[in-house]
Amino acid sequence: MARDKVSTDILWKDRKRILFLGLPWSFTRYSVSKDRFFVSRGFFSIKDDEVRLYRIMDISLERSFMQRLVGVGTIKVCSGDKTMGDFEIKNIKRPKATKELLSELVEKQRDVKRVVNRENMIDGHEHADGHDDFDAYERDDDDAPFDR
Repeated sequence: MARDKVSTDILWKDRKRILFLGLPWSFTRYSVSKDRFFVSRGFFSIKDDEVRLYRIMDISLERSFMQRLVGVGTIKVCSGDKTMGDFEIKNIKRPKATKELLSELVEKQRDVKRVVNRENMIDGHEHADGHDDFDAYERDDDDAPFDR
């Protein structure tokens, strides 16, 4: 049975491991190229998913006591991708190094694609009309930078 090869250079790959001794006895495979993250699940029926790295907004690492004992961890990814959404890279070896690699690749792709992550911040100064301080700013015509 020949599997289709991805025409992209894979920079990292691993399998989801079971917590018993941290062995890779699962049919979930993860891999990363310079611009995409791939997840392949299944044995008889295989489902392949991918997310473009510039769509990843946040990455965090969780390691339970049992995961620390067997040397694995779970990376939680917040993604703006419609099909994958938020997902977890579960029970992988060297989770700290993998998180750092993924974080660096995400930043590089965001720079290449010129993507800016915008966060909505509210300072709690909302006015009675429902507008905050930024909406209430008014400029005199004398302060206009050009004539209309």
